[in-house]
Formats: sequence, C-alpha cells, structure tokens
Amino acid sequence: MRARPQVLTNVLPGRFRGLSVKLIAMIVVVILGAGIAIYVPSIANFRLNWLDDRLRVGVVAARVLDAVPDVMSLPRSLTDRLLTAAGADAIVYRREGQSQLIELADAPTPREAVTADMRQRDPLTVIVGAFDTMLSGGGRTLRIVGSGDADESLVELLMLERPLYVEMLAYSRNILILSFVIAGITAFVLYVFVSQLFIRPVERLTQNILAFRQAPEDGTLIITPTSRRDEIGILERELAAMEAEIYSMLRQRRHLADLGLAVAKINHDLRNTLTSAQLLSDQVVALDDPKIQRLAPRLVNTLDKAIGFAQSVLDYGRESATPPQPRPVDLHALVEDAAFDAGLAGHPSVVFANEVPADLHVNVDAGQMTRVLVNLVKNAREALEAAGSRVPAPAIAVTAGETGEGVTISVSDNGPGLPPRARANLFVAFEGSARAGGTGLGLAIARELTEGHGGRLILADVPTGTRFDILLPASALVR
Repeated sequence: MRARPQVLTNVLPGRFRGLSVKLIAMIVVVILGAGIAIYVPSIANFRLNWLDDRLRVGVVAARVLDAVPDVMSLPRSLTDRLLTAAGADAIVYRREGQSQLIELADAPTPREAVTADMRQRDPLTVIVGAFDTMLSGGGRTLRIVGSGDADESLVELLMLERPLYVEMLAYSRNILILSFVIAGITAFVLYVFVSQLFIRPVERLTQNILAFRQAPEDGTLIITPTSRRDEIGILERELAAMEAEIYSMLRQRRHLADLGLAVAKINHDLRNTLTSAQLLSDQVVALDDPKIQRLAPRLVNTLDKAIGFAQSVLDYGRESATPPQPRPVDLHALVEDAAFDAGLAGHPSVVFANEVPADLHVNVDAGQMTRVLVNLVKNAREALEAAGSRVPAPAIAVTAGETGEGVTISVSDNGPGLPPRARANLFVAFEGSARAGGTGLGLAIARELTEGHGGRLILADVPTGTRFDILLPASALVR
C-alpha cells in the first residue's frame, strides 16, 4: 500500500520574503540605528566647534578693540576685515561695565535672534541647540556669547544663522551617505558570510523536508548530511536518520498491509473450510464405532481451536482505529455486561464477583471498554478452566476505585498465574498467549483500547493468581 502524495500546505517563501531579505533588512536597520545614535552627539559637537571657531575670531577682534583707546578712530576697512574674518555682522566687547561695538557698514537688518551661550556646555543643552538650528531653516540672527581673555569680559558676535545651518546640513548629508555606504558594505559582507554558513543550509533543509513530505517512499530524497559539527550539522544528521526510519517504516507498513490482506483472505477461506469440517465431524460423532467415539472429541476440539484462531486473526485485522467517544457510563453495569459476554453467567465452576461500587461512573467509550473487560475476564476464565482441579475454588473478581491519578479497574483471579514465557511477551500480538493454541491478541487489543483512552494496562505484581490493572486518567472520572 503506497502512501498517498500529500498536498503541500507550505512552500518556500518568495524572493523578497525569505530569510536573506530579512537578514539584510535587519542589518541595515541596526547599522542605521547605530548611525543615528552616533549622529546625534556628532552633529551637536559639530555645531559647538563651529561656534567656538567663530568665538575665537571674535576674541581676537576683542583684543584689538581692547588695545585701541578709541574704537571710533579705527579705519572702517580694518573693522570690516575683523568682522569678515569672524563671519559676524557685529562684535560687542564688554569689560568692567563698558561696552565696545563694531559692525559692518552695510550690516543687514536684525532678524529674530537666538542666543548660543558658549558658557553652557552640558550635553542636553548642546544637543537641543543643534536640533533647534537644524529645524529653524537658518533664517534667524545668531547671537554667540562667550567669555573673553580678561576676567569677567564678555564677547558677543551677531551673525546670520544661515551659514551654520548650511554647513550642518552638508555635514548631516555626508553622515547619512556614509552611514548608507557602511550599512550596505556591512550588510553585503555579513550576508555573504551568514548566507553560506546558515541561510543556504536552512534552505537546503527546508527544500528537502518539503520534497520528502510529498514523496516519503522515494529513498533518493533522504538528505545526505555534511561533515559539520555544529547545530546545523546535528540537525542534518538527525533529519537524515529520521527520514531513513520513516522510509523503512513505510516500506514495512506496505509489506505488512499486503501480507495482512493475504492473511485475511487465507483465514476467511480457512474458516469456511474448517466450518465445513466441523459439520462433518459432528456427523462422525454420531456413528457407533468405538474407535471413532474415542477420537472424535479430539478432532472436534482441534477444529474448534483452529476456527477460534482464524476468527481471532480476522477480528484483529478488522480492528477499528476509530478514536474513542467517551460518555458517562455506569461502571458496575458495564462489568456485569462484560462478565456475561465472557461466558461467566451461570458458569458451573468459576465464581464471579462484581465488587465495583454501584455509584461509580466513568467517562469512557462503552463499547471499547466493554471489549477490554471481556478480554481480561475471558482470559481469566480460560486460565481457571485449564487449571482444573489444581484450583479448588476458582474465582474471578473485578474491583474499581478512585486513586490520586484517576480511576483504577482491577481484574483478578486465583489461578496458577502467568508462565514466564507469557510475561516476557505479554502484550505482543501472536506471542503473548498464556495457553497453547492461543493467539495473544486479546491483551494486545485491550492495551491499544486502554491507551486510546489515555490510560495504561499493566500486570500487577501479586503473590498468587493474576491481576490486571486498568489505569484511567482523572479526566475519566465522573463526579
């Protein structure tokens, strides 16, 4: 039986949605973010240095003013050169309560003024001043105030803010271009490195998983791991091992399915043949020949075992994989029905005791749980019948009660117990039978059905007899 190709619900992402694009975008964003973090103090420092340069020229001009007794006697050409060198429209020098002023002959009309006090150099003031200049557009008059060389002297420069604004704008543009260049180069280098080291291997793994999922029976799709020793290498080797196991299991499942169909057909024909043979044996039993009368019971018994074996195999092959549909069930009544189906009603020698509390209700699939109990009780009955006189008072008891983890249902008997061979393969189909001619399917089916309810079926360790415990989770308890 071949696995049906599955429709892929996941496909590889497009060119602009893969890991590589996300990686490049993340690198660019991180570098630009770092550039912004560097730009803020650098633009503030650029403005501060620019103002310091202008202030130093203003201080030199103030020295000239301080050396001349009468500022008005200075030639206009000299004062204009001093102002032009400082880039100022006017310079004011204050000392000991006196002020001296020089200004350009054709000084522009004063505009809205903004003061840059160079005596305040804390980072917040410097950064706020830089962004204030950038956002102003450069249309104001800039008043630069700073200390002169002499004690308590003060120098003020009045100039247009436009030159500072233009130079800061050019500096910002250069920083932005440089940031993009660095981000692009770094992103490309990191992309090449990370792509070879991580992204390409991940894409290879992703493509292999998608392809293998679509055709898991194609052995050529099993990934060939590389010699890497890191996490990617471990992932490749584990994926290769997992795909090899899936490939083997699918082949085995197909072989078992084909074999199961063949066995089912053989058993069906064999059961019909054995039924016909049983009918003939019934007619033979009616003959008066003493030899036939002595051999006929053995023949009938052998045919019954063969028919039972064939029927068990057919039942196991038809075992439904339908999930249980739990409903509140009266466990006491469920055990009574199971005992009746197991052939204990009116049994001549085996005493059955239903010790389940009458008010105990569980949330289980009634049909499946009945089958579990029937298999366990029937196995106990057959063990007691096979023991014969070795058990003087054969008895079977079913008990149940709440535990800290949920509900425990116990099926026990006082028979001779299970032989070592049966214990070794207790829940293995066709191997776990405790009696000759048995198939061992009853316990295998009971365990599967119990696990389908989220529980466990275990063999309890008791000094005499045999006891099986059905351990159901707390969700099975109806309160």
